[in-house]
Amino acid sequence: MEIKNKIIDEIRKIYDPELPVNIYELGLIYDINVIGRKAEIKMTLTTPNCPVAESLPKEVKESVMQVEEIDDVDLELVWDPPWTKDMMSDAAKLELNL
Repeated sequence: MEIKNKIIDEIRKIYDPELPVNIYELGLIYDINVIGRKAEIKMTLTTPNCPVAESLPKEVKESVMQVEEIDDVDLELVWDPPWTKDMMSDAAKLELNL
């Protein structure tokens, strides 16, 4: 299995505290790059005032570090483009009846 897919599998285990959907399906992960043994991840939150603004990026980082081939995670929180419901996967939209 490709390293990037292993990273996605780990991220899929993390759920938004306010929604019954994992953050990958919610569309909060904008980009994943693997360079050697380092993962570079760009992610956002549903709102800048999100109650998990501190803990969620840390949780993602710790989760990605579980991937055997990864020794370092460079996680960048970005607000552009702003997250919208359109970024959710079809599965997430179904789950939330949107």
